[in-house]
Amino acid sequence: MMALAQDCALFGLEGALVEVEVDITDGLPEFTIVGLPDATVNEAKERVRAAIKNSGHLFPDKHIAINLAPADLLKEGTACEFSMAVGTLLASGQIKPSAQTNDSLFLGELSRDGSVGHRNGILPMVVLATAKRIRTVFVSVTDAMEATLVEGVTVYPVATLGQVVAHLNGERRLEPYKRGPHLLEGVNEVVYSQEVSSVRGQEHVKRVLEVAASGGHHVLMTGPPGSGKTLLARTIPSILPQMDMGEALDIAKIYSVGGMLPPHMQQILQRPFRALPHTIDYEGLVGNGRIPPPGEASLAHRGVLFLDGLSEFRQDLLEGVRQLLEDKAVTLSRAQGMITYPANFMLVATLEPCPCGFFGDPVKECTCSSAAISRYRKHIGRQLLDRIDMHIEVPRVDYAKLADKRQVETSAAIRSRVQAARDRQLQRFTGTNLTCNAEMGPSEVHDFCKVEPAAESLLKAAIQQLHLSVHALHQALRVARTIADLNGSEMIAASHVAEAIQYRSRMGM
Repeated sequence: MMALAQDCALFGLEGALVEVEVDITDGLPEFTIVGLPDATVNEAKERVRAAIKNSGHLFPDKHIAINLAPADLLKEGTACEFSMAVGTLLASGQIKPSAQTNDSLFLGELSRDGSVGHRNGILPMVVLATAKRIRTVFVSVTDAMEATLVEGVTVYPVATLGQVVAHLNGERRLEPYKRGPHLLEGVNEVVYSQEVSSVRGQEHVKRVLEVAASGGHHVLMTGPPGSGKTLLARTIPSILPQMDMGEALDIAKIYSVGGMLPPHMQQILQRPFRALPHTIDYEGLVGNGRIPPPGEASLAHRGVLFLDGLSEFRQDLLEGVRQLLEDKAVTLSRAQGMITYPANFMLVATLEPCPCGFFGDPVKECTCSSAAISRYRKHIGRQLLDRIDMHIEVPRVDYAKLADKRQVETSAAIRSRVQAARDRQLQRFTGTNLTCNAEMGPSEVHDFCKVEPAAESLLKAAIQQLHLSVHALHQALRVARTIADLNGSEMIAASHVAEAIQYRSRMGM
């Protein structure tokens, strides 16, 4: 007898339905799996056999052939064991032929004792199910909440293979999982590890971070050790604008494929903040493997990628970051095809001005030679620095500011202004794929960055005196557009342009 159960395989963030065709015939006992399985899928034979027996059912003592279609799609890991076990029981008559399995997906990792466990990538798989008009999904208990993030699907949480068999035979019906409050209803419950109010002084740096968060601009903070650069960077998540449901689901899909989705869905509401260790290599940044999981760049999508101590990172990694700032996506070539992960992040980096860290410091004298400083800056590269929209110096804070007892502005107050500015941008970019000012290209800068006559005169003078390139000009206009949005102005004024120009890089290479 032949039976069919449906599963799903992932290639990057893209899913593909897998039809598990089980054919049981008389003959010598044999168990074969075809359809481009890898070695770990072939090991599933013993797990499926043990799971069926340990669930109280009979494993057919016949010739069993399982075909995983389409045959040109690689299936790896413990992906299809759950559906193979269901198909085997259906083909052997232990699940009633009347059971509706053609419009169901069986997603989970099957253990030898018959229990159904967690599987990575549940969210994009259920998204695929809805696109293919599949309305019923069986997942492990731990994956049920994640599966219900997608509307229009009935999700059955199962703990064991036996529960699924009893449900399909009509003996003991499973209860569909009922999702709690809508994902974004808990946005006010997000707790941030660092708040802007914890930083005393550095008001000009806080202003830069507010502008950067409003427009999604990249930031480089330069200053001596102990000036608060790292602490300031770690407060950025607390002032970033709220995500909409589409952004939250995009991030959730990436983390789901990587097996890193937090158990409490409310944590998705906080934009990612990925701090890279100095030991990371290029493969860790973009992902590595035959079918690589998302790397750090993709895990920072719609959030912040933080490089603390820019000069400490390898040059190939810095070059990779520079390329990602332009592409906003990771593309990896594999034998099975091209894998693409989104990587549209806000880069935040810190840097000491010289190897000893005290070049230009009014208190401690720099001990570095001019040659050492030159080598130090060339390690980073002019091209990467040119891609960073906003550069700000972070000086040491004197005791008077540290001891000041006056109330400091909170992250919530700044975030409200950032949200208002971002809302103006989203309204302006209606009908485009843009979400913030930093994403504008030359044509969008021409269309959306309208300047007053006084601002135009200031730009002309800046081009002549500061020798701004076309790229630097567009960079300044994007930042000025954000400053105008923070001020609620549709036209870019001279004051907005003046502030934007002062954030350009002054580092000689």
